[in-house]
Amino acid sequence: MNAEKKLDFQHDVIERSREIPVLVDFWAEWCAPCRMLAPLLEKLAASNTDRWELVKIDTEEHQDIAANFKVRSIPNVKLFVDGVVIDEFSGALPEYQLQEWLKKAVPSPYEKDIEAAMNCMLQGEPSKAAVLLEGVLHKEPENLQVISLLARVYLFSHTEEALRLCAFLEHEPQYASLSETIRTIGRLITLDPSIFEEDTAKKEYLEAISKLRQEDFDGAIERFIGVLKENRYYDDDGSRKACIAIFRFLGEEHEITMKHRRSFDRAF
Repeated sequence: MNAEKKLDFQHDVIERSREIPVLVDFWAEWCAPCRMLAPLLEKLAASNTDRWELVKIDTEEHQDIAANFKVRSIPNVKLFVDGVVIDEFSGALPEYQLQEWLKKAVPSPYEKDIEAAMNCMLQGEPSKAAVLLEGVLHKEPENLQVISLLARVYLFSHTEEALRLCAFLEHEPQYASLSETIRTIGRLITLDPSIFEEDTAKKEYLEAISKLRQEDFDGAIERFIGVLKENRYYDDDGSRKACIAIFRFLGEEHEITMKHRRSFDRAF
């Protein structure tokens, strides 16, 4: 936004953010950290004109706006989407941290495709979801949300690819649990059965893995719990890890999770 243009907050920020994300930089002339942050924001804004816009607000000239949005220290940067603040930070960040923050905070311009893919997943149409997600990933190869969704979609149909995608999620706190879940399930459904040591629990453990490979989660959990009762530590506590992974994959509110959670907790 041109600094000489008179600010119309309702138009330039609230209404505009319904069309494209708007990054608002609350600053003041006397603020040294503000002067450090400003050129970085302007540089990134210039190279992301299709993703978001920058609006600078001098808190000395617009004290009412700053007070209304509870700006207590500056620089303060707020990201507006659909008329509301969805994320923010205070202080002068170095460029690499600012880029990381923007990567996570600014919504994808392909949100509708991502939402449609998630609906396909809920409706049991993974192939349609994969097509939509692959299209977005081609345009945004670093979109972690899309990578995480594709890893879920691929887990039982393209397991090796799902495990490869997990490598991009391992060090992201938001996706650490999902990454571990996919690695645990992926390991079980790709292992050669001959590697498991002989034990009275082996037959039921292999049956559990077979059910898991077929996405029969109900049958898999029943058998994994059976193994837990007979030999909890078979395959390095594999049955307990498998059950936890399935519960996470399905979600705590899923009917299969709720059906088995109590018997799982009592199994050891």
